[in-house]
Amino acid sequence: MKVSIFDKDILKQFSNICATITAILSAVLIFLDIPNQWRITSGVVYVVFLSVIYIFLWIRANRLRQIDIRIGITTVVIKSGDIFKEDGLKAIAFNEYFDTRVDDKIIAKKSLNGQFILNHIDDVDKLNSDIESDDDLKNSIIGKEVKRKQGKTTKYKLGSSILIDDEYILTAFSRFNKNNQAELTIQEYVNFLLTFWNEINRLYAQRSVTVPVFGAGITRFKNGFEDIDINELLRIMIWTFKISKIKFAYPAKLTIIVHDDLLSQVNLYELKENE
Repeated sequence: MKVSIFDKDILKQFSNICATITAILSAVLIFLDIPNQWRITSGVVYVVFLSVIYIFLWIRANRLRQIDIRIGITTVVIKSGDIFKEDGLKAIAFNEYFDTRVDDKIIAKKSLNGQFILNHIDDVDKLNSDIESDDDLKNSIIGKEVKRKQGKTTKYKLGSSILIDDEYILTAFSRFNKNNQAELTIQEYVNFLLTFWNEINRLYAQRSVTVPVFGAGITRFKNGFEDIDINELLRIMIWTFKISKIKFAYPAKLTIIVHDDLLSQVNLYELKENE
């Protein structure tokens, strides 16, 4: 179970329910007298009733598949699903070179990045041309003619983004080491998110935006954060969104998609209770 049976948030919620029920019973019992022979039975029934409520709260907390969090005027939805089936703009994480070669060496075919290129891009050459000619991306270049064994050689600032087909926001998320492995320090992760939210603010045009849990795939974190889990990544994403300037006015919203295979690891109840 993701949520402990003695989770402090469940205990707090249960305590509030108990206080409400006790207040109601106290008011009723002023006018109603329970016969002596029924008092023990009534007490047992009351304890069983409260126990059922507690177990219900605990089971519900562990079975949550979606939560809505309010951050200012913005509704942030965290749920499982298919990002490509969501309405509005969809963010796809690329590496810092905006590589587009899906060969299980540079980009894995099963990754979100790979699935986007294979199934949602008809002309990869045009995509490459759009990336190279985008004026905002040109201003985000931090290195040209970078020596690499495979892939592109223009390096972009992490978080720099481009709108493609008025539907997808491609963003430079991860650094690539000499073995074409995606890696980040936690400081780079936070800086990426702060830049990314600013880019969203520039591109979203009052539309809803859906993003994945950045870093929950094959990205390797360094410098003591190798074991960072998806719950911590979600908390960092929410925190950086809170301190960014972006606001989604209703009906626009931000949706964070958790892959079905990872949902069992995510404590949505804790995220909701601590919003």
